[in-house]
Amino acid sequence: MLNTRMVRQSLLGLSLALAGLSAGAGSIAGSKHDFSAVTGTNGQICIACHAPHNTAAGLTALWNHALSAATYTMYNSAFSSTMNGTVDAQPGATSKLCLSCHDGTVAVNSFGGVTGTVAIAAASNLGTSLTNDHPISVVYDAALVTADGALFPITNAANVGTGGTKSRTGTISSNLLFNTKVECASCHDVHNTFTVPVATSGTGTVSNKLVKISMVGSALCITCHDK
Repeated sequence: MLNTRMVRQSLLGLSLALAGLSAGAGSIAGSKHDFSAVTGTNGQICIACHAPHNTAAGLTALWNHALSAATYTMYNSAFSSTMNGTVDAQPGATSKLCLSCHDGTVAVNSFGGVTGTVAIAAASNLGTSLTNDHPISVVYDAALVTADGALFPITNAANVGTGGTKSRTGTISSNLLFNTKVECASCHDVHNTFTVPVATSGTGTVSNKLVKISMVGSALCITCHDK
């Protein structure tokens, strides 16, 4: 017998995605990463990235999406005379998962061993040159704080989310860094768990872009940057 509650929930997630609505924090249904309307997902939200069975050996998080084979040009001191951080030659594993869609070389619906044809929207396509984006795969530690002189210590508070059960208190180190490094998911909350809402600031709207800390007043930036 069908579980009618589950059916209703699935239909709701699909209808939200098709309508282009934005879900509140805590729900991936209706968020920018709700893939239930993507060709080949058959209405499933998560399958484009994760699968419960038969994923490629050795990949984290039961990863189901095709990985990019691109070589990236990283943002580093060659592009900024004020940068003191040490950047890896290529993105770390966490950021590579994001780039498997966002570098534009792999179709959004290339998953489960199938090569897809749906390209990511131009506004979300970072390309393979990351020289005009915030540096990723860069070590953020006490040595960098000292060398830079304009970064907060990694022990400083960096609380994420919207409050209540959809928030997490912690530090820059515990909530924003991955193995001591800044990665894509340092700022972005891919599952919409702790995403802050879109807000109006001044005369315009500040888009959330699935960020963990509000962009209003550049709060996200000045969590780490002492300006």
